[in-house]
Amino acid sequence: MTLQGSLSHDRYCDQLLAESDQFRSLLRDADLSATVPTCPDWTLADLARHVGGAHRWAGTIVATRSTEFVSLKSQVLKGPEGTDGKALDAWLAEGAQQTVAALREAGPDAEVWTWSPVQRSGFWARRMTHETVIHRADAALTTGADFEVPQDVAADCLEEWLQLCALPVLAERRADRAAELFGPGRTIHLHATDTPPELNAEWFLDLTGDRLTHRRTHEKAATALRGPLTDILRVVYRRLPADSDRVEVLGDRGLLDRWLNWATF
Repeated sequence: MTLQGSLSHDRYCDQLLAESDQFRSLLRDADLSATVPTCPDWTLADLARHVGGAHRWAGTIVATRSTEFVSLKSQVLKGPEGTDGKALDAWLAEGAQQTVAALREAGPDAEVWTWSPVQRSGFWARRMTHETVIHRADAALTTGADFEVPQDVAADCLEEWLQLCALPVLAERRADRAAELFGPGRTIHLHATDTPPELNAEWFLDLTGDRLTHRRTHEKAATALRGPLTDILRVVYRRLPADSDRVEVLGDRGLLDRWLNWATF
């Protein structure tokens, strides 16, 4: 199983900082007690602590070159208590900077623990970048802000998600739903309508066997999801409903719904 990214290690590091900065900017003047609609068990403060904790956890693994799971004290991951926006903002900024510094120093090929088959520091550069992209989408929805992502980053974010969904660990966790998803004729085409041809922002999801495979191509499928790349990404990550007027679903809508229900962690 490969989890190959399309961006350079330096680009992931740069984008992780940029995403963190944009995420923080959405929180500065926001009501941190507001409920996040796409993560209804969380407030904006909870979302911020989740993102900041993930950065620090990954950064510690890379900085220490740990080849085993690292468990940090809860306070390290939870950040400052209360709803002091300035303290939370400073904590987020420091964590992102420390993580990127560790990633830059390690380079993409340092051997470290990850929860994937790829036991390299580059996994964390890519994963933390896209983790922050998607949670920025959560923050943007909560605060009513616009959400846009550079197209090459959005395409890689979607590609990474499909690669992760193909990991055996997900198939094992979702074995009870396999019968309703996999079978003859079950295919899905994701088609970004606003990207240049060289980005190849089209994906064909093949569910006709007993596991997910996918390829980047324009190919007729039982179901097609069409729309701007950022909106396709949000639908796939369940940050935008498939019945939104921002996207178009053609063919077997039920198959798309079953896929979205299955492809979760």
